[in-house]
Order: sequence, then structure tokens, then C-alpha cells
Amino acid sequence: MYRKAPFVMIILFGIILFGCGKKQRDFDTLYLRLSSDVTTLDPALVVDVSGGILTSKLFNGLVRYDDKMNLIGDLAERWEISEDGCTYTFYLKQGVRFTNGRELTSYDIKYSFKRVLDKKTRSPRTWVFDRILGATEFMEGKVKDVIGLAVKDKYTIEITLKEPFSPFLGFLAMPTGYIVPKEEVERYGSGFSQHPVGTGPFKLREWRHDERIVLEQNEDYFDEKAKVKRIEYRIIPEELTALAEFELGKLDIMGLPYAEFSRFMENPKWRPYIKSQIGLNVYYLGLNCQRSPFFNVKVRQAINYAIDKDGILNTILKNQAVLAHGSIPPTIPGYNKEINPYNYDPEKAKRLLKEAGFKDGFRMTIYQTQSKEALQLVEIFQDQLKKVGIEAHIVQREWSAYKDAINKGEPDSFYLAWIADYPDAENFLYPLFHSKNLGAPGNRARFVNKRIDKMIEEAIKTTNSEDRIRRYREIERIINQEAPWVFLWHKKEFVIHQPWVRNYKPHPIYNADKGTGVEIIRRP
Repeated sequence: MYRKAPFVMIILFGIILFGCGKKQRDFDTLYLRLSSDVTTLDPALVVDVSGGILTSKLFNGLVRYDDKMNLIGDLAERWEISEDGCTYTFYLKQGVRFTNGRELTSYDIKYSFKRVLDKKTRSPRTWVFDRILGATEFMEGKVKDVIGLAVKDKYTIEITLKEPFSPFLGFLAMPTGYIVPKEEVERYGSGFSQHPVGTGPFKLREWRHDERIVLEQNEDYFDEKAKVKRIEYRIIPEELTALAEFELGKLDIMGLPYAEFSRFMENPKWRPYIKSQIGLNVYYLGLNCQRSPFFNVKVRQAINYAIDKDGILNTILKNQAVLAHGSIPPTIPGYNKEINPYNYDPEKAKRLLKEAGFKDGFRMTIYQTQSKEALQLVEIFQDQLKKVGIEAHIVQREWSAYKDAINKGEPDSFYLAWIADYPDAENFLYPLFHSKNLGAPGNRARFVNKRIDKMIEEAIKTTNSEDRIRRYREIERIINQEAPWVFLWHKKEFVIHQPWVRNYKPHPIYNADKGTGVEIIRRP
């Protein structure tokens, strides 16, 4: 009961400030929440979800994802792919203008992509374009141009890759692929992040660091125009504060924290306004495959059998997630529903440990962040591992120190999640399990399997979609057997909105929502 008291006091206080002040509510503005300030609004430098959410409304790419995860044209009217899968020809929409008034052309596409590859930009995502023919030589300073970026005319650009790479179109939908005007970048230099100029449905009106970011409707937008005049992102780190603001009507849409899920879902006032979807994510306990005893596959399998994933889902997570069979979420083509997940079987775990030479168990560390939710889950892992003879010591680290430790391979194991940059099964295989990506690039379990490396490389070169999906499923099956992780779950994402919000749709990919469909209706 004591947990609800602060909400009551805050709401009563809010009635005085806000309840009598419906006149204060600006119904031309959509109020949203960010848990932290964004670091940059320069798409060449964006690596985080918040930055992607914001820049998707300020800029456009050649293509984008819709709310069904279909790739559709954005700046491109249409495109053609050569039979060998190496050359992409894009035909641009005509009459598209940057918010400074200048028309966008093919030269802007080439400039923006070269800018990402240019070492002076210091983009952390050169890998988005490094498969383009001549990109490596350009990055190394051996040549002054990228031969694979060819402007054919004012509205046509041809992009040639070194070899086929099936997810390339999806790469172009990422913030890294957004198009910027050369003259504005040169005008502001490093300050372009604070003065972004794009072609998107909104433009930056105000940015008060650690307080709010306000976007204003671009009235000259070439596509569907926004139904709200402004979007104001309020930066509220504390979830309790954000929920209080939502219940006061000062936020229109927000992610629903797992801890408060039942309270809102069981309330008939709010239940109709909760939307959910299976997120493009995977949560896992990574096992450091290059440390003893985790280089032994039987030890890794034993740990999978020792943890009761179903029990945790049914109790602690209250079915706010679905069981993971592997790394690929069930909403992405390539997911292998034929794989049987590791069921809870502590006796089998003990047998496998004995076969591996650890009948008396061993000691290990589990690293995690300072999140209370993470600690609650990891303590359950700790208790269940103890039942099969494994003594697990929990190590909590602040996020940056935690990330540094797992990137260097310091812990025996670690609790982590991977969230998709683009909805392709490759994004849940190549970064996470290819031996080229040990550590920071994604393979933090330090899993090395040359057969898997070769299979992934062959799959991403396969242009036939059915064949590629078949290959992904086989890769997933083998990885499941190799057990470099304890495959836990794919969390559902829950979003709640106010009754006066209309046409809100959650988007599986964070940078797919242009913010143009949402509408605010005035309360009577």
C-alpha cells in the first residue's frame, strides 16, 4: 500500500496545478518522454535508440521500414538490384527539399555516404557502408573517391558492393543512411549536431539539454504531413516521476515499466490504451567461451538446463516475454520454431557436469548492471545454479564499467540484451556469433566456431530469400546446440497512451516511426 501513496499525493497536487488548468494544455503538441538526453542529432554519429528516434523525424533515407517491417521507398521512388546482387540503382523522388529550402539530389546521397566513411567524421558506423566498392581504399586514404557510389544523373544514383550482401537495403534504413546537406554541415562543422537540417516531417525548434527537445512540423514535407504541430520530448530519468507525469496528463505516450504493468493492466480505465508487441530483442546470459570451464560445450548446456526460464516468465516477468529458442526473435524471418528450447532439468544438468569432469561443480562470476530488475533475475539464476553445484558470485557494475568489462572478456558470464538495428536475422547472427566480432562489436560470449563463420558468410551472400532463411534456421539450430548463451527470452514491449491520443501504432524498429500518424483530439 505504501507504494501507491506518493502517486495519490502527486495527483492531488497535480489537480491544483493542472486539473483546473485544462486551458494550459497545448493540444497542438504531443508530449513524449526520453529517459536521458540524446548525445547527438547528427545521423552519422548516432548509435543509440534515443538518437535514432529523434533523427528519424528530422531526416530521411533512401528506404525505410513501415509498421509491418516491410521495406518501402523513402527518398527513393523505386530501385533495381542487379542479377548478381551487387549493384543497386535508386531513382529519387523529385521535388524533395531540405528544411533550408534547397532541393535534394543524387549528389546529396553520395556526399552523405562518403561523409560517414570519411575518417574526419569519426563515425562509429562506417561498417554500414564499408561493403561498397572502393570504401576500404577511401577510408585508408588511398583514393579520394568511392568508386561504388556513382551519380548517374540528378535523380539517379548507383551503389555497387564488393560482393552480394542481402541485408544491405535494411542497412540503408538506419540513421547512418540518412541524408544531410553539404552546405549546412560545412556551415556548422561539429555544431551540425545542434543545428540539424534534413528533409524529415519535423525540424528542430528547441533543445534544452537534460530538460527537453522540441520538434516543429515541417510544413513543406514531401510525404504525409504530421497531424500535430509539435512534438516535445521531456527528459525524465526516473520512471516513478514519468509515471506520475503521465497520470497527470502531462505525457501522452510512454513505455510502461514492467514493475507497473499489473497496476495499469488491471485498471479498466487504462487497459484499452495499452498496446504491446514482441520486441526485436533477445535477453541472454552470455557464457565466456574462452574461459575455463565454459569452453566445454557440456558445461554450457548444463547451465542452460539448470535455469528455469519458464518459471521465471510465469512468475517474475508475468508473461511479459516469450521464451527464446535461440537469438532470433519469432517476428523475424529466419526464426526456427522447430528448435526445442532447453527445458528446466537440474538432474540432466548434473549429469552433463559430471560428464564434463565437474561432478562437484565449480565457481563462476555473473556480471550485471546496477538495475534492480536485473539483480532480481540474476539472484534467481544464482540460486538455481547452486542447486546443481555451481557457486555463482554476482558482480554489479555501473553501465560504462560493465560494458567495458564484458567487451574485454573479463567476466565468466553476464546478463545482457541485444536490440535489433534492423529487422533481419543476420543482425542476430553475424554480430553476435561470428568470430570477427569478438568483444565490443557484439560477440561478447567470445564464441568461435569456424563452421558457423562460414555458414553465416554464405547466408548473407545468398540473394534468394527462401534459401537465405533456410540457411539462417540451420545456423540457429547449431548455435542452440553449441549453447554459447543461456537463451532466455524476447521481451514484449508495452506502451500506454492517453485517451485523447488517436492512431498511435507501436513500431517494431525504433527509427521507423516518423511521428506523422499520431493525432491529439481535444477533451470535451
